[in-house]
Amino acid sequence: MPGYAKDALVETWWVEERLGDPAIRIVEVDENPGLYAEAHIPGAIGLDWRTDLQHQVRRDFLGPDAFAELFGSHGISSDHMIVLYGDRNNWFAAYAYWYLKYYGHRNVKLINGPRERWIAEGRPVTTERPSYPAARFRAAHADDWIRAKRHEVLAALDDGVVLVDVRSPQEFRGELIVMPGYESEAAQRAGHIPGALSIPWSRAVQEDGSFKPADELRLLYGSVLEGEAVIAYCRIGERSAHTWFVLHELLGRDDVKNYDGSWTEWGNLVNVPIEKG
Repeated sequence: MPGYAKDALVETWWVEERLGDPAIRIVEVDENPGLYAEAHIPGAIGLDWRTDLQHQVRRDFLGPDAFAELFGSHGISSDHMIVLYGDRNNWFAAYAYWYLKYYGHRNVKLINGPRERWIAEGRPVTTERPSYPAARFRAAHADDWIRAKRHEVLAALDDGVVLVDVRSPQEFRGELIVMPGYESEAAQRAGHIPGALSIPWSRAVQEDGSFKPADELRLLYGSVLEGEAVIAYCRIGERSAHTWFVLHELLGRDDVKNYDGSWTEWGNLVNVPIEKG
């Protein structure tokens, strides 16, 4: 799209024109997985970010074999273009996008706007679940160039890496130890990582959930686009995946990582620095 660094977005009209295209698999990933059963884009596959995309014993990703099995069992092959969307302004759709990139799938797009935009525009929806024959999906070795782990964040405190806190200002200031409705993802302490910049993810989108034009995004992120490397974080990594998408895919910032451990990990670690206010 004009002004963006990479061809990572598709518009709602583009998707509607290609419904039923056998080269495309549409995937819905919602913060509230129950929405998929109520209505979804015809042919879309629904994935539950908690039960499908997370290890069910430890807090971590699926391994590459399990990840490949998940997508292959839903009829998604390595040759398919995967088009993602979801609720909450595409938080978890952006997370799934980043996750796919992490495991080496390059042909993936994000719809420019969430499921709410699709429905508001009167585009077709269904409650019918698609059935596709199993396919072969290959997951490459993990790309740690786009994923930050806690030891990297600790090192970043002294290395000049730019930390971007994309949570709400209340979370950043330490006024909320947990967002209402997210008690299972709470941390023992509230605040932010020392030196982090507060740039809430929500500033990157317009009223309908589509992304702001490239020029407006460059003004928003300013100096973040220059100089040292960048690590974005939020509560559990989904909102920061949204910001990673903006910085890496739309604005072309190559050395940016998503810290998916985010505040749920940092705020529960013993003896790490925290700032409030």
